Amino acid sequence: MTHTAFFYGTLMATPVLHRVIHNPTIPSSLLPTLTTRPAILQNHTRHRVRHADYPAVVPSDDQGACVRGVLVSGLSDADIWRLDVFEGEEYERRRVRVRVLDGGEEEGEGEEVDAETYIWIAGAERLEPQEWDFDEFVREKMRRWVGGSEEERDSGFKDVDDAVAALQNDPTGGRGFNGQITRALENGSEAGKTMIRSAV
Repeated sequence: MTHTAFFYGTLMATPVLHRVIHNPTIPSSLLPTLTTRPAILQNHTRHRVRHADYPAVVPSDDQGACVRGVLVSGLSDADIWRLDVFEGEEYERRRVRVRVLDGGEEEGEGEEVDAETYIWIAGAERLEPQEWDFDEFVREKMRRWVGGSEEERDSGFKDVDDAVAALQNDPTGGRGFNGQITRALENGSEAGKTMIRSAV
């Protein structure tokens, strides 16, 4: 069975998504192919999470509210399991309808499809009113999530990643290259390991 999911935050960055759902030791040429398309989730708003690099999306009564993101098709059951672990207890995976923006359609146009997404459930008091900025994340923060390029890791960035993950105030919320959630994914239960192996 395959799944379709809408991502609106750090998982819009391909290196972050692949780091979560795939064993990083497997060559990219052997990874299953995913289909990615721009999309919009309507009647929701995206916010910065206080003291974190990642955003939250919550339903909105404002009929004009919408969140741009990416629709990813071809995810396996094991991918969804890993994504659930990655998102943790702050989010709940829910079914939503999103509008695909293939071919440069306007926000009100395009095919509407079913997808799953992660809705923030950890309380509005932890959210800032400002919109989360994907470009800023990629430019200033993504390196500590995925450890930079292979060349950078080989030249000593792994030590920096380890140090960042060890900090008590980890801005990745444990989701970084060597964070507690990544370690849990890599050292999960036997059932989880079996599911992960079946995905690759």
